[in-house]
Amino acid sequence: MQRRSMFKWGPILIALVSLAVFYFRSESFENPITGRETRLGLSKDEEIALGLQGYNEVLSRSQVVESGPEVEMVRRVAKRLVNVVGDEGAGFEWKVSLVRSDEINAFCLPGGKIVVYTGILSVAQNEAGLATVMGHEIAHATSRHGAERMFDQGMVEIAMKGVQGSIEDLEPSQRQTILGIIGAGTKFGVLLPFSRKHELEADEIGLYYMTKAGYEPEEAVAFWKRMAEAGGAKPPEFASTHPSDDTRIRRLRELIPQIRERASGISNTSR
Repeated sequence: MQRRSMFKWGPILIALVSLAVFYFRSESFENPITGRETRLGLSKDEEIALGLQGYNEVLSRSQVVESGPEVEMVRRVAKRLVNVVGDEGAGFEWKVSLVRSDEINAFCLPGGKIVVYTGILSVAQNEAGLATVMGHEIAHATSRHGAERMFDQGMVEIAMKGVQGSIEDLEPSQRQTILGIIGAGTKFGVLLPFSRKHELEADEIGLYYMTKAGYEPEEAVAFWKRMAEAGGAKPPEFASTHPSDDTRIRRLRELIPQIRERASGISNTSR
Protein backbone atom coordinates (compact mmCIF):
# COMPACT_ATOMS: atom_id res chain seq x y z
CA MET A 1 0.00 0.00 0.00
CA GLN A 2 1.40 3.39 -1.02
CA ARG A 3 1.99 5.77 1.86
CA ARG A 4 0.22 9.11 1.53
CA SER A 5 2.51 12.13 1.64
CA MET A 6 1.94 14.43 4.60
CA PHE A 7 3.13 17.36 2.49
CA LYS A 8 0.45 19.32 0.59
CA TRP A 9 1.34 20.94 -2.72
CA GLY A 10 -1.89 22.92 -3.08
CA PRO A 11 -0.96 25.71 -0.63
CA ILE A 12 2.47 26.01 -2.25
CA LEU A 13 0.93 26.45 -5.70
CA ILE A 14 -1.52 29.02 -4.34
CA ALA A 15 1.37 30.87 -2.69
CA LEU A 16 3.36 30.88 -5.95
CA VAL A 17 0.42 32.38 -7.82
CA SER A 18 -0.11 34.92 -5.03
CA LEU A 19 3.57 35.85 -5.09
CA ALA A 20 3.41 36.43 -8.84
CA VAL A 21 0.29 38.59 -8.53
CA PHE A 22 1.78 40.57 -5.62
CA TYR A 23 5.02 41.10 -7.53
CA PHE A 24 3.46 42.33 -10.76
CA ARG A 25 1.00 44.58 -8.93
CA SER A 26 3.82 46.23 -7.02
CA GLU A 27 5.54 49.37 -8.26
CA SER A 28 9.00 49.22 -9.81
CA PHE A 29 11.48 51.84 -8.63
CA GLU A 30 14.97 52.84 -9.72
CA ASN A 31 16.94 54.87 -7.21
CA PRO A 32 17.91 58.08 -9.04
CA ILE A 33 21.18 58.40 -7.13
CA THR A 34 22.51 54.83 -7.00
CA GLY A 35 20.60 53.34 -9.94
CA ARG A 36 19.52 50.33 -7.88
CA GLU A 37 16.23 48.80 -9.08
CA THR A 38 13.67 47.35 -6.68
CA ARG A 39 9.95 46.80 -6.06
CA LEU A 40 7.72 48.74 -3.67
CA GLY A 41 4.79 47.65 -1.54
CA LEU A 42 3.22 51.11 -1.19
CA SER A 43 2.39 53.90 -3.61
CA LYS A 44 4.07 57.25 -3.06
CA ASP A 45 0.76 58.80 -1.99
CA GLU A 46 0.27 56.02 0.58
CA GLU A 47 3.79 56.56 1.90
CA ILE A 48 3.30 60.32 2.21
CA ALA A 49 -0.02 59.90 4.03
CA LEU A 50 1.52 57.44 6.51
CA GLY A 51 4.51 59.74 6.98
CA LEU A 52 2.29 62.71 7.84
CA GLN A 53 0.26 60.59 10.26
CA GLY A 54 3.41 59.35 11.99
CA TYR A 55 4.88 62.85 12.18
CA ASN A 56 1.77 64.27 13.82
CA GLU A 57 1.66 61.39 16.30
CA VAL A 58 5.30 61.93 17.31
CA LEU A 59 4.83 65.68 17.79
CA SER A 60 1.62 65.19 19.79
CA ARG A 61 3.48 63.27 22.49
CA SER A 62 6.77 65.20 22.39
CA GLN A 63 8.17 68.47 23.69
CA VAL A 64 8.91 70.42 20.51
CA VAL A 65 11.62 73.08 20.68
CA GLU A 66 10.22 76.21 19.03
CA SER A 67 13.08 78.69 19.42
CA GLY A 68 16.74 79.03 20.33
CA PRO A 69 20.12 78.38 18.71
CA GLU A 70 19.67 74.61 18.56
CA VAL A 71 16.47 74.67 16.52
CA GLU A 72 17.89 77.44 14.32
CA MET A 73 20.86 75.22 13.51
CA VAL A 74 18.59 72.26 12.73
CA ARG A 75 16.45 74.40 10.42
CA ARG A 76 19.53 75.85 8.72
CA VAL A 77 21.01 72.42 8.01
CA ALA A 78 17.66 71.06 6.85
CA LYS A 79 17.23 73.95 4.40
CA ARG A 80 20.65 73.39 2.85
CA LEU A 81 20.06 69.66 2.47
CA VAL A 82 16.52 69.98 1.12
CA ASN A 83 17.71 72.51 -1.46
CA VAL A 84 19.97 69.89 -3.07
CA VAL A 85 17.43 67.05 -3.17
CA GLY A 86 16.45 66.45 -6.79
CA ASP A 87 13.41 64.90 -8.43
CA GLU A 88 13.52 62.06 -5.90
CA GLY A 89 11.91 64.51 -3.49
CA ALA A 90 9.03 65.40 -5.82
CA GLY A 91 5.73 65.62 -3.94
CA PHE A 92 7.44 66.05 -0.56
CA GLU A 93 6.29 68.86 1.73
CA TRP A 94 9.35 69.34 3.89
CA LYS A 95 9.01 70.07 7.60
CA VAL A 96 11.58 69.80 10.36
CA SER A 97 11.09 69.68 14.13
CA LEU A 98 13.50 69.50 17.04
CA VAL A 99 12.23 67.41 19.95
CA ARG A 100 13.52 67.75 23.52
CA SER A 101 14.75 64.26 24.42
CA ASP A 102 17.94 62.59 25.63
CA GLU A 103 17.46 59.90 23.00
CA ILE A 104 20.21 59.85 20.37
CA ASN A 105 17.99 59.75 17.33
CA ALA A 106 16.72 61.46 14.19
CA PHE A 107 14.52 60.32 11.33
CA CYS A 108 12.84 61.49 8.15
CA LEU A 109 9.42 60.07 7.37
CA PRO A 110 8.08 59.62 3.82
CA GLY A 111 6.93 62.95 2.46
CA GLY A 112 9.82 64.87 4.03
CA LYS A 113 8.84 65.11 7.69
CA ILE A 114 12.12 65.35 9.65
CA VAL A 115 12.42 64.92 13.42
CA VAL A 116 15.69 65.51 15.28
CA TYR A 117 16.11 64.70 18.98
CA THR A 118 18.21 67.05 21.09
CA GLY A 119 20.12 64.03 22.39
CA ILE A 120 21.90 63.62 19.07
CA LEU A 121 23.23 67.18 18.98
CA SER A 122 26.07 66.38 21.38
CA VAL A 123 27.17 63.57 19.05
CA ALA A 124 26.80 65.72 15.94
CA GLN A 125 28.87 68.49 17.60
CA ASN A 126 28.58 70.84 14.60
CA GLU A 127 26.54 71.55 11.47
CA ALA A 128 28.49 69.07 9.35
CA GLY A 129 27.88 66.30 11.87
CA LEU A 130 24.19 67.18 11.94
CA ALA A 131 24.14 67.23 8.12
CA THR A 132 25.57 63.71 8.17
CA VAL A 133 22.74 62.19 10.15
CA MET A 134 20.01 64.33 8.60
CA GLY A 135 21.26 63.59 5.09
CA HIS A 136 21.28 59.89 5.94
CA GLU A 137 17.69 60.00 7.19
CA ILE A 138 16.49 62.08 4.23
CA ALA A 139 18.09 59.47 1.97
CA HIS A 140 15.96 56.73 3.54
CA ALA A 141 12.84 58.73 2.62
CA THR A 142 13.86 59.69 -0.92
CA SER A 143 15.01 56.11 -1.58
CA ARG A 144 11.60 54.85 -0.42
CA HIS A 145 13.16 52.23 1.81
CA GLY A 146 9.98 51.91 3.88
CA ALA A 147 7.92 50.97 0.83
CA GLU A 148 10.60 48.50 -0.22
CA ARG A 149 10.51 46.86 3.21
CA MET A 150 6.73 46.55 2.89
CA PHE A 151 7.22 44.70 -0.40
CA ASP A 152 9.87 42.39 1.05
CA GLN A 153 7.75 41.60 4.11
CA GLY A 154 4.70 41.00 1.94
CA MET A 155 6.58 38.48 -0.19
CA VAL A 156 7.86 36.69 2.92
CA GLU A 157 4.40 36.56 4.51
CA ILE A 158 2.83 35.04 1.38
CA ALA A 159 5.58 32.44 1.14
CA MET A 160 5.29 31.54 4.83
CA LYS A 161 1.53 31.07 4.55
CA GLY A 162 2.14 28.64 1.70
CA VAL A 163 4.64 26.68 3.77
CA GLN A 164 2.34 26.63 6.81
CA GLY A 165 -0.53 25.29 4.72
CA SER A 166 1.62 22.65 3.08
CA ILE A 167 2.81 21.12 6.37
CA GLU A 168 -0.37 21.42 8.46
CA ASP A 169 -0.77 17.60 8.58
CA LEU A 170 2.66 17.07 10.14
CA GLU A 171 3.19 16.56 13.85
CA PRO A 172 3.28 19.87 15.79
CA SER A 173 6.94 19.37 16.72
CA GLN A 174 7.84 18.80 13.07
CA ARG A 175 5.92 21.90 11.99
CA GLN A 176 7.65 24.02 14.61
CA THR A 177 11.07 22.76 13.55
CA ILE A 178 10.46 23.42 9.86
CA LEU A 179 8.95 26.86 10.44
CA GLY A 180 11.74 27.75 12.87
CA ILE A 181 14.42 26.86 10.33
CA ILE A 182 12.69 28.74 7.53
CA GLY A 183 11.99 31.72 9.79
CA ALA A 184 15.63 31.97 10.86
CA GLY A 185 16.80 31.59 7.27
CA THR A 186 14.46 34.35 6.16
CA LYS A 187 15.51 36.68 8.96
CA PHE A 188 19.27 36.21 8.67
CA GLY A 189 19.41 35.50 4.95
CA VAL A 190 16.88 37.97 3.56
CA LEU A 191 15.41 40.62 5.87
CA LEU A 192 18.49 41.64 7.85
CA PRO A 193 20.79 41.80 4.79
CA PHE A 194 18.19 43.95 3.02
CA SER A 195 18.05 46.28 6.03
CA ARG A 196 21.84 46.60 6.09
CA LYS A 197 21.78 47.31 2.36
CA HIS A 198 19.34 50.15 2.99
CA GLU A 199 21.62 51.60 5.66
CA LEU A 200 24.66 51.56 3.39
CA GLU A 201 22.66 53.07 0.54
CA ALA A 202 21.42 55.83 2.86
CA ASP A 203 25.03 56.43 3.92
CA GLU A 204 26.06 56.88 0.28
CA ILE A 205 23.16 59.14 -0.68
CA GLY A 206 23.37 61.10 2.57
CA LEU A 207 27.08 61.66 1.93
CA TYR A 208 26.19 62.92 -1.54
CA TYR A 209 23.54 65.28 -0.18
CA MET A 210 25.77 66.78 2.49
CA THR A 211 28.69 67.23 0.09
CA LYS A 212 26.43 68.76 -2.55
CA ALA A 213 25.11 71.11 0.14
CA GLY A 214 28.66 72.30 0.82
CA TYR A 215 29.61 70.30 3.92
CA GLU A 216 32.94 68.51 4.29
CA PRO A 217 32.35 64.78 3.62
CA GLU A 218 35.19 63.74 5.93
CA GLU A 219 32.97 64.95 8.77
CA ALA A 220 30.70 61.97 8.07
CA VAL A 221 33.48 59.59 9.08
CA ALA A 222 34.09 61.57 12.28
CA PHE A 223 30.36 61.58 13.08
CA TRP A 224 29.91 57.81 12.68
CA LYS A 225 32.97 57.22 14.84
CA ARG A 226 31.33 59.28 17.58
CA MET A 227 28.08 57.37 17.08
CA ALA A 228 29.98 54.10 17.47
CA GLU A 229 31.44 55.31 20.75
CA ALA A 230 28.02 56.43 21.98
CA GLY A 231 26.30 53.21 20.94
CA GLY A 232 27.97 50.73 23.28
CA ALA A 233 28.03 46.98 22.64
CA LYS A 234 26.30 45.76 19.48
CA PRO A 235 25.33 42.35 18.05
CA PRO A 236 27.49 40.86 15.28
CA GLU A 237 26.77 42.30 11.84
CA PHE A 238 24.94 39.22 10.51
CA ALA A 239 22.40 39.52 13.36
CA SER A 240 21.89 43.27 13.08
CA THR A 241 19.69 45.58 11.01
CA HIS A 242 22.69 47.90 10.65
CA PRO A 243 26.16 47.30 9.21
CA SER A 244 29.00 47.12 11.70
CA ASP A 245 30.73 50.37 12.57
CA ASP A 246 33.91 49.21 10.80
CA THR A 247 31.99 48.32 7.63
CA ARG A 248 30.17 51.65 7.60
CA ILE A 249 33.27 53.77 8.19
CA ARG A 250 35.37 51.84 5.67
CA ARG A 251 32.65 52.20 3.03
CA LEU A 252 32.34 55.95 3.65
CA ARG A 253 36.08 56.43 3.23
CA GLU A 254 35.94 54.53 -0.05
CA LEU A 255 33.07 56.67 -1.29
CA ILE A 256 34.43 60.11 -0.41
CA PRO A 257 36.65 60.62 -3.52
CA GLN A 258 33.89 59.76 -5.99
CA ILE A 259 31.28 61.70 -4.03
CA ARG A 260 33.53 64.76 -4.09
CA GLU A 261 33.87 64.40 -7.84
CA ARG A 262 30.12 64.02 -8.41
CA ALA A 263 29.26 67.01 -6.24
CA SER A 264 32.22 69.28 -7.03
CA GLY A 265 30.60 71.32 -9.79
CA ILE A 266 27.40 72.11 -7.93
CA SER A 267 28.14 72.28 -4.20
CA ASN A 268 27.65 75.43 -2.16
CA THR A 269 30.51 77.21 -0.45
CA SER A 270 31.56 75.18 2.57
CA ARG A 271 31.44 76.87 5.96
